[in-house]
Amino acid sequence: MRLDKYLKVSRLIKRRTVANEACDAGRVSINGKQAKAGAEVKVGDIIEIQFGTRNVKVEVTSVQETVKKEEAKEMYKDL
Repeated sequence: MRLDKYLKVSRLIKRRTVANEACDAGRVSINGKQAKAGAEVKVGDIIEIQFGTRNVKVEVTSVQETVKKEEAKEMYKDL
């Protein structure tokens, strides 16, 4: 799955356009490397996102095309 879509479906970032902008600005990395919006996300990947002064680091536990709002948190594990 594309990184921007994963960020939206997992609700780490609310909108796909915002996820795209974060990737373009270099604020998202997968396994320690800066990632583009089209990068592939797999189970086991470590995603880091910089929200201003706050850093979010999560491990991908599942990749699904659609998911209910309540189940979105089950797609990743906070580190």
